[in-house]
Amino acid sequence: QAQLRESGGGSVQPGGSLRLSCEVSETAYSSNYGVAWFRQAPGKEREGIAFITTVGGSSLYSDSVKDRFTISRDITQNMVYLQMDSLTPEDSAMYYCAADPFISADRWLRSAEYGYWGQGTQVTVSS
Repeated sequence: QAQLRESGGGSVQPGGSLRLSCEVSETAYSSNYGVAWFRQAPGKEREGIAFITTVGGSSLYSDSVKDRFTISRDITQNMVYLQMDSLTPEDSAMYYCAADPFISADRWLRSAEYGYWGQGTQVTVSS
């Protein structure tokens, strides 16, 4: 069973950067879970934006954040990070960390496939 906890959200001006952190329980880390970042803005559907496997480290991105965001993991700290650069107001949303031991790369965008979620951290991009 995995437990997730996000941190690092906040307010930033357009063009700025933020790094989100997701603390992943040791069980998930040792079992090669798939861990993803999702975001949801008011009135919009939850959107998958980045994915990584805890053991292999393979990563995937949505087109909306590709080349601006970077997902990474620190095995020694049981952490998954999302480095967000060149932020725009359209990136404002609640950001969630999600994990599952059975998620495959071809289904990573499907939020219903994830059994474990963090509580979310708010990101606001405005001038």
